[in-house]
Amino acid sequence: MPFLFWRKKKETRPADPLAAFDQLIEDLERQAAEVRKSAATLLALKGELTRSVERYTRRLADMAERSKVAESRGDTKAVQVLQRDREQTEALLKSTKDSLERVEPDSRLLLEAASDVGTRVQELRTERQSASARLVAGTLVSGAMREQVERIEKVLAVDAARDEIERAHQLAEIYREERQAGEKAE
Repeated sequence: MPFLFWRKKKETRPADPLAAFDQLIEDLERQAAEVRKSAATLLALKGELTRSVERYTRRLADMAERSKVAESRGDTKAVQVLQRDREQTEALLKSTKDSLERVEPDSRLLLEAASDVGTRVQELRTERQSASARLVAGTLVSGAMREQVERIEKVLAVDAARDEIERAHQLAEIYREERQAGEKAE
């Protein structure tokens, strides 16, 4: 059997209904942790990209000043180098702004997803508490009902015994009457 590792693991359903809640809550908490981790990564990237935009903007302002100084001195070679540097910095700034525009909605989406999963986990915990209380109450009611059924069965047994005794008395009375009637007839 060379491809056993491709087989899906059989999902086992917990016998305890509360264990099913616990398992789902645990899975959602794990998912929420992964989403929060991804959101934190994107937020860190967003901060880095924002700092890069500020740095490139300052660099462009600095190059503009240096270019003015080089033009006023008549240094064409420095002006050409600064022009190329300015074009490269503008390309970097544009690329960084594009990346920042992509990261912002993604990070917002992940934060919303983390919030939704957290809300769902909280709802499930509340539902689990309620289910636990209902399960305990159901168990207590079942126990009380079982005791009540046992008492009813005992009462019915006593009633059946009383009926049997009453029948026996009536039968004895019938025999007594027949015997007395037989003695009078003789």
